[in-house]
Amino acid sequence: MGSISRPITEFCLDLYNKLNRNAEDTNIVFSPTSISVALALVHLGAKNNTAAQIEKVLHVRKAAGRMSLGSDLESAAPEVEPELSQERQSSPSQCNKNGDLNHKAFQALLLQLQNLGESYVLTLANNLFIQQGFELQQQFLTCTKELYGAMLQTVNFHGAVEAARVKINTWVESETQGKIKELFAPGAIDERALLVLVNVIYFKASWEHKFEEQKTVQRDFKLNQNEKKPVQMMYQKGTFKLGYIEEMGAQVLELPYAQKSLSMIILLPGDMADGSTSGLEQIERTMTYENLMLWASSENMFETTVEVYLPRFKLEGTFNLNEVLQELGMTDIFLESKADLSAMSFAKSLVLSNVVHKTYVEVNEEGTVAAAGTGAVIVRRSLPLTEVFMADHPFLFFIKHNPTNTILFFGKLCSP
Repeated sequence: MGSISRPITEFCLDLYNKLNRNAEDTNIVFSPTSISVALALVHLGAKNNTAAQIEKVLHVRKAAGRMSLGSDLESAAPEVEPELSQERQSSPSQCNKNGDLNHKAFQALLLQLQNLGESYVLTLANNLFIQQGFELQQQFLTCTKELYGAMLQTVNFHGAVEAARVKINTWVESETQGKIKELFAPGAIDERALLVLVNVIYFKASWEHKFEEQKTVQRDFKLNQNEKKPVQMMYQKGTFKLGYIEEMGAQVLELPYAQKSLSMIILLPGDMADGSTSGLEQIERTMTYENLMLWASSENMFETTVEVYLPRFKLEGTFNLNEVLQELGMTDIFLESKADLSAMSFAKSLVLSNVVHKTYVEVNEEGTVAAAGTGAVIVRRSLPLTEVFMADHPFLFFIKHNPTNTILFFGKLCSP
């Protein structure tokens, strides 16, 4: 199952690097899993070069051989005779046969994420809103529902764009327990829109070891060399897994959620003597898939007594991903002359108008509410009896699903 976590992580790093370009002192949060699932859903309706570009952006093209999940089922299925294939078009096994993207692997991941147990609420929802009048392919409708539980809704962008906007926003608000309101501001949707992909994720969980509220005190958070701001700093002393990235003087802490199905990993740069945040940039520069896995792997962390200081924070990230996806190589789907969405609709003119993603993450004493070079060498240094993990300056964090090693959320906190 780790096979699909790698493409999601590689896509995560691509996305982070793009979103982070002009965001030096800006908080960032997004869900690479949620966006990957949304693009996989669109891939079901794409053909030829349009489909190939989505595979490339999602890092599944070269991973076709690696994404093992479900492939043994595929090979066990008897080959369909060509003349029979027409009538068997919408049989379940047909849903996975499209290029290099293994939809069954995504479906299996979603099933695991939906069954995390009572300590978790995780809602990952996708909806395609399409201009009324487009005739949709039956197989596309069958497969989006079967694999991704997605419901397609027709709206009238051309004649009643405001009503369409309200309908989309209402759906998003209900899917995220009211946390994400007004996803689309007035005027954000063009009346020429044809297809809008909306992807939201809502997550709520309790820490395995909660912070006691009476220990939360006001402390300064260093925004950069010269500025500080007072924050509510949570505190607890306990046994946690801690790692150390020697050449950067950075610490890596794992804070597990209830039953340890998920964990938050915090990458905290060394606190530079001059208070600069160049440590964060150093981590960002060397953050490859291999390094990230190495830094956060249990083998490279040791259990020890840690005094943890972590600010309470709430982050919201809203991104229109059109431009970023085009820069990563998904260009055809947005162009009328090139888009091939013929597996979705018979219409020749169908293009993707908007890809919007919104995430909400809240970290407090109880837990988290969230809505949508060469390898580094880690050494086990001889430790003092108690380590201090003082997150009072900008850091990176991610929330991962431990059984599959899949990153659900990724973010940067510069200012709580």
